Amino acid sequence: MSLPPFSCRILAAAVALYLTGLLCLGAGEAPSKDAAAPKIPGCSNEYQMVKVEHWVNGENGEDFSGMTAQFGAVLPSDKDKAVRLPVVLTTPLNSCSNLTSKLSGSIALSVRGECTFTAKAQVAQAGGAAALVLINDKEELDEMACTEGETPLSLTIPVLMITTSSGDALKKSLMANKKVELLLYAPKSPVVDYAVAFLWLMSVGTVFIASVWSHCTGPKENDDEYNELSPKKSSVDGATKDATKDDDETLDISATGAVIFVISASTFLVLLFFFMSSWFILILTVFFCIGGMQGMHNIIYTLITMRCNKCGRKTVKVPLFGNVTILSLMVLLFCFVVAVVWFINRKTSYAWAGQDIFGICLMINVLQVARLPNIRVATILLCCAFFYDIFWVFLSPLIFKQSVMIAVARGSKDTGESIPMLLRFPRLSDPWGGYNMIGFGDILFPGLLICFIFRDDRENNKGVVKGYFPWLMFGYGLGLFLTYLGLYLMNGHGQPALLYLVPCTLGITVILGLVRKELRDLWNYGTQEPSASDVNPSPGA
Repeated sequence: MSLPPFSCRILAAAVALYLTGLLCLGAGEAPSKDAAAPKIPGCSNEYQMVKVEHWVNGENGEDFSGMTAQFGAVLPSDKDKAVRLPVVLTTPLNSCSNLTSKLSGSIALSVRGECTFTAKAQVAQAGGAAALVLINDKEELDEMACTEGETPLSLTIPVLMITTSSGDALKKSLMANKKVELLLYAPKSPVVDYAVAFLWLMSVGTVFIASVWSHCTGPKENDDEYNELSPKKSSVDGATKDATKDDDETLDISATGAVIFVISASTFLVLLFFFMSSWFILILTVFFCIGGMQGMHNIIYTLITMRCNKCGRKTVKVPLFGNVTILSLMVLLFCFVVAVVWFINRKTSYAWAGQDIFGICLMINVLQVARLPNIRVATILLCCAFFYDIFWVFLSPLIFKQSVMIAVARGSKDTGESIPMLLRFPRLSDPWGGYNMIGFGDILFPGLLICFIFRDDRENNKGVVKGYFPWLMFGYGLGLFLTYLGLYLMNGHGQPALLYLVPCTLGITVILGLVRKELRDLWNYGTQEPSASDVNPSPGA
């Protein structure tokens, strides 16, 4: 007996499917861009994220970030074109009146407050400064926008803001009569990072493994040698027993359930958008840990018992669970430790690896339990998810002023907590870091269809040539490729992956079914009653 029982496994997988499917997040996104302000002469309406390298008495210190204003000169994106300049603390420090400090050819360092940003920039430029760096009064980078009535056409120096901790460190060094130098440049993020190839491989690999998992790990007819001594049962009894066992371990999705699920997902997404808080995300993270721990347990336990049948026979009595195999208990404790370690370190730079492992295990487990009964239900579910994805990525900004799905995916800026129901991979070629990501729903929804097609191919012995499974795997990979192509063409704005995945999977199934004249069988699969000759074969058969 494994832990937990199958009834608990179905319940946990259903909860996991609900939670993960709610967030059918777009596959990838560029760094956030704020809405452009009204056009004002002299304002570029574009903010630049700035890399700031600094030296104190010739020793290179740790780099930090800044953000330019909507006015002033644009910084070079190439580090080789940037100029290393000395820094001078303005006098007065707020740079709101004529300066007494000598700024010629230097970077002016000032503080925020008492006058407008453009007024500070004009004073610094009049004093001969090559650039103005403003120290914010908090650990954030606020926008320095133009205001109505200002026409800063004469501003020709770069103006940028840095955080209070970075600014205080520079100011402290200057007040100690140390020589401080800065190098300012604004590297651009690539629209699509080449690391998406790894995300593509993880997504396609998860769907493939989940599809063939039962076939590869299921018991073979000759595995249990002791069954040779047991009484033989009729084929009808054996088929009935297998069907009953399969029903106990799986959960078929109905057409009504598919519609209700998508409506519930929309409702939950809106609640997350309006009431997102650290404790709410924390609850979702705990559910994610439970689902991932269970998925990892099932995978490890299955792989071990495949190699060693006798390992899963010794049992021990556990309160609340009854008799449990020792192997299952040991694997569960291991998974629990892994889950706790990841939960504690979930905000670290390497936490994405543990999140991906847990997520993949969870999705493989869900795809073994939740199943589509036929193409009719698959069409209803995937079409609803198709329009759901498009609405919450593209159309929701018209109502909520921003994409609800992308906002939820980014999580809370204040606490650093984010929704864990997605696969992440670091942006390797992006100087600003960040992650490429794909929501669990973009794997689970097409995965349900592909798993059904694999089962149908096996039951009807269609093979590779006449089967649908190879075509759907190709279609899923193509759909993800088109998603990232759309991400590139739309300059990094989040893409609803199901916009491409549904036509490339469900569309291929329907077209092949029509060409092969098998669509009716796939559409009504499992709803046709077996004939009397199938149940009670004649003696001469």
